[in-house]
Amino acid sequence: MSNQAIIPIYTTKGDAEAFLQYPNLFNRNGEWIGFVTPKRDVYSVLGEYVGTLTNDPRIVRKRATSTLKPRLDPPAKPARIRLPVNIPLAPMMPELSHSVIDVLIDMPERLHTTDSGDSREDLD
Repeated sequence: MSNQAIIPIYTTKGDAEAFLQYPNLFNRNGEWIGFVTPKRDVYSVLGEYVGTLTNDPRIVRKRATSTLKPRLDPPAKPARIRLPVNIPLAPMMPELSHSVIDVLIDMPERLHTTDSGDSREDLD
């Protein structure tokens, strides 16, 4: 399974800020930051809904989050991945409508590693 394709996930600015090795998402250091469902919903390592994976590929979210999805049990934490040395340039990205935000630009803290992030358990 480790030879499964690694797909760069871009920001609207064209930077590859996340990587998908389905169903897991990784940051630029190869650390696990979330997962994607078969319906392309993106969740954090804590199982919290983050947004949707578009065809671009980008992770977007509606600005008004009244339609939050229920928390999911995250899969087992995968091993760190080795990112490809050469990353293809981003495709031309259409502008997002005002009602949608680019999660990797506007809310990158929603996709954090298991040992960081605002919503992790506080150590007393």
